[in-house]
Amino acid sequence: MKNIQLLIFGLLFSISYASFGQEVIIVEEEKEPSKFTFSGSVDAYFRTNFNAPNKGENFQAPASSFGNLPGFSLGMANIIATYEGEKVGAVADLVFGPRGEDAVFGSPLYAGGMAGSSQIVNQLYVYWNVSDVVTLTFGNFNTFLGYEVISPTANFNYSTSYMFSYGPFSHTGLKADFALSDKWSLMAAVMNPTDMTEFNLNGTYTYGAQLGYSTDAGSTFLNFVYGDQDGKLDTDGGGLIPGQSSLGNTFQVDLTTGFNLSESLYLGVNTTYNTTSSGEVFNGSDATDIDGDGAGFYGFAGYLQAATSENFAIGLRGEYFSVFNSGLDGVVGTNGDGDGNVFAITLSGNAKIGNNLTLIPEIRLDSMSEDNFFLNKDLAGSKSLSSFLLAAVFSF
Repeated sequence: MKNIQLLIFGLLFSISYASFGQEVIIVEEEKEPSKFTFSGSVDAYFRTNFNAPNKGENFQAPASSFGNLPGFSLGMANIIATYEGEKVGAVADLVFGPRGEDAVFGSPLYAGGMAGSSQIVNQLYVYWNVSDVVTLTFGNFNTFLGYEVISPTANFNYSTSYMFSYGPFSHTGLKADFALSDKWSLMAAVMNPTDMTEFNLNGTYTYGAQLGYSTDAGSTFLNFVYGDQDGKLDTDGGGLIPGQSSLGNTFQVDLTTGFNLSESLYLGVNTTYNTTSSGEVFNGSDATDIDGDGAGFYGFAGYLQAATSENFAIGLRGEYFSVFNSGLDGVVGTNGDGDGNVFAITLSGNAKIGNNLTLIPEIRLDSMSEDNFFLNKDLAGSKSLSSFLLAAVFSF
């Protein structure tokens, strides 16, 4: 009996080895040359306020991300190395400078809270084209939510919206993209808590999904994320001291669309809703649910862009952004209930200099629902801020 078992095992091993060897030969015969490329960008800007201080501790700027430093300021250097094979590939995306540091604010965990090598990693992932309709991506990748992105080369406006600034920037995890048809696509992902890019400190996971529809005229994407972000929910008070509370699960739904109205006119739309439930409070022996509504934000933005020539275009972004139940601290002016909103108008030009350089002059007006969020030049409270910015963005 033992000899028969050994014989069967040997036969199965031989078949597996032969099949594996045969498969390797087929792959080698069909393999195409791989592509290794470098790309990236460099940007800098000048910014000044019209109706508010521009220096010292009283310097004023919107509480949105990037492009908020006074005078002549640096953006970032972005270097992207891409290896693209027939079935597999990898991307290493590195950022340097103030904009890059702000983009990867959740990364320097491995350095004990200080700057480390991980702080320059914007994206770092590998992918596998399993078939013509399925692609798996594993690692750290920029978020799939929102209209705007981290790189200034892909945004028409240089300054960013509030919705982009307070949605996710990046995720680390595994996602699967499915091409359902020529027009429809689906993505599903399991990830670390939002912007926790180096490793999972909290031991909880966030789930993401995206449904997309694309035509020659434009694309529409419906995006979702859901998960426990602080890792203290449903732990019976683990990690909490008596009287301390945890956050509940965070849910965000986001719709992004853009399409060409004509050969020279483009319209984009982004709307989002984010809420975090009340969570739990630890009373010394166990954790109990906190009664009350969740806290968060929502917003809507429209992007209208017109090309006046091959080398110049003008674009207007209008955004309404609102927080509720103290969902975000210090972002907009709020009343006693923690509610408030801002309406921001941004007018930008894009002047192409050759194939690589874009100059972006920009005027922006932010108007809060509550007084005294900004300071005017007399250091009195104000609900509005007007500013000018000139950016230079070089891509290669």
